[in-house]
Formats: sequence, C-alpha cells, structure tokens
Amino acid sequence: MTKYTFTEKKDTRSGFGDGLTELGRTNPNVMALCADLVGSLKMADFIKENPERFVQIGIAEANMIGIAAGLATAGKIPFTGTFANFSTGRVYDQIRQSVAYSEKNVKICASHAGLTLGEDGATHQILEDVGMMKMLPNMTVINPCDYNQTKAATIAIADHEGPVYLRFGRPKWPIFTDPNQKFEIGKALKLVDGPDVTIFATGHMVWKAIEAEEILREKEGINAEIINIHTIKPLDEAAILASLEKTGCGVSAEEHQIAGGLGESIASTLVRNKLYPLEIVAVNDSFGESGEPEKLLDKYGLSVQDIVNAAIKSVSRK
Repeated sequence: MTKYTFTEKKDTRSGFGDGLTELGRTNPNVMALCADLVGSLKMADFIKENPERFVQIGIAEANMIGIAAGLATAGKIPFTGTFANFSTGRVYDQIRQSVAYSEKNVKICASHAGLTLGEDGATHQILEDVGMMKMLPNMTVINPCDYNQTKAATIAIADHEGPVYLRFGRPKWPIFTDPNQKFEIGKALKLVDGPDVTIFATGHMVWKAIEAEEILREKEGINAEIINIHTIKPLDEAAILASLEKTGCGVSAEEHQIAGGLGESIASTLVRNKLYPLEIVAVNDSFGESGEPEKLLDKYGLSVQDIVNAAIKSVSRK
C-alpha cells in the first residue's frame, strides 16, 4: 500500500509561478498577461527575466482575454493570470467568443479558486468556474492537487494546442506528489489501490481523500482506492469505469458546486455506460463566506470526515 506523507506546505499558485518562470527560459513564444495581480499570481520572476514578454493589463479582465486571443493569432502562447472569479465569471463572453469558439491557443490561469480562498469571502470564492469552463467546446479544464503537480501542469499546457483553463489556489497545502513528474493531460492517476470503494478527488480535495483513506482503513475496515482526477475535461472515463468495475461504488470530492463539477461529470459517465453507487462531496447549492479555509471546508461539507461518511454510505449501497 502506498503511504503518502508531506514535509512541506506550499500554495499551488506558487507552482504556477515557478512553472511559468521555467517556461520563460525554455519557450520564447510564452507570454504572460496579468490583471493587476502580479504578486498574487506569483508572476514576478517571469517578469524580471522576460520584461518584454509581459503585459500588465490593469483591472480590465475582458480586455486581457481579447489581447490574449490576438497574441495567439500571431503565434504566441499567452498565459493570462487573475483570480478564478475574474478569470471566468467576469469574462465569460470574451472566453466563449474569442477563445473557445475560435479555438485560440490561450491558457487561462486562475488562482484563488474555491472556498479555500478564505477570508476574501463569497464574492471571490467562485464555486461555479469548472462548470462554466467545461461546458465550452474546445476547452480543456485542469485542477491540479499540489505545488508540484501545478508546476508540472503549467509547463505541460504550453505544449497543448488549444484553450486551457488551469485552476489553482491560495492557501499553503501539503506537497505530496513527485517533483519530477511528467504531467499528462487527460490521464487520471491512481494514488492508492483498494477493493472496496473508489474516491475520485480533484484539486485540494486530493489530500483530504488521502487522509480519509487512512481513517477508512484503520477505523472502518474499508480499503479505498484513490484516483486523482487532475483533468476534469477531457475526463479519463476509462480509468473511472475500470476502477468502479473493481470496487463497485464511488465517491467524488471537489471544492466546487455540486452542480456542474467533477461529480456531475462522473455521474454522466456512469449513466451513459454502467451504473454504480456514487456519493458526491461538494458544496450544495450555496455561496461561501469569509473565514479560515479549513473551517470553511468543514462548514460546507468538504471535510475529511465528510469523505469518510460518503464512502461508508456508498459501500452500503452496493
């Protein structure tokens, strides 16, 4: 059995910043655009090394998307950076028309996603962004789990031709994946093997799933399989169905609304292929509020114990 531990916590947005800096050294076509949030998006090192490849747009996010689409038309690989709320909700029309519909090679990089944004509150804690982005034809949607995977994903999407939505977060979070990993878009990763129930998790919730697996095994006698769904679109349906064929039931866990998120995508896959019991751990049709990240996860049903309870219920439905 694989045992995951961590010795350091680091924010996933720093993984984006460090990945972007590395790209600046290896890919001359990569450009960065920011809507007045350079510090929050950790873009400073890229700008220092490549001042001629950075555009500060200011608080004009719709304009940023339009400029990025234009740069892509000219053969550049633009990475736009702002908070997830402003990266999607504020500029949905521009993304739909100028990026997705036109299949422009724009990388929409979104920090401060989900409840773990914390103290900034409901207006900034977007919980609908995955749904909005995954519904757009031609859009790839990626939600990595820790600093290392976010850095690897940032580097990988530069080689992917087409629009990408890359989602990451604000808080310091456990680092537990390989620092030298190769990120493969659309390929789910099995972290723990188990016969009783599958936990499909994405983003920050992958670590919560790892913690839940230990409780399930030691206190409930339930051996869970954990699948890291870092790419929500295209979804690795083959991996999902293969795991459920073995375990017979599943749980999904995400820092997003229950409507439009990963759980909904998995449920759709099951309806079109073969049905298995599935419990969804997500925010239940609610906005967030200001608070400490861990306390918010607890209040809105995204705690380790919520995953444990969901797994027990899913097993009981087999």
